[in-house]
Amino acid sequence: MLLISCPFCGPRDETEFRCGGQSHIQRPGPHTAVSDADWGAYLYTRDNPKGWHFERWLHAGGCRQWFNLARSTVTHEIRAVYAMGEAAPVIGESS
Repeated sequence: MLLISCPFCGPRDETEFRCGGQSHIQRPGPHTAVSDADWGAYLYTRDNPKGWHFERWLHAGGCRQWFNLARSTVTHEIRAVYAMGEAAPVIGESS
């Protein structure tokens, strides 16, 4: 079981959270100039790495706030938790 450190409430069990998918996805625009292929890629194409991944999470069973975290898809280690709107931190490959 994961222990996720909510930046607003502190460490909580993973059952209180919901994953919102990949972080830092930029919406294409302006909308009048976006092709169907670009719009489809924005809606459906996501990274699926073996290693570090940046994700959005919602503390659904607590403060109901969104935040980002950097998590290893191999070990589930969480290396960084940071606010929405902040730049992704630089994460090294070593554990």
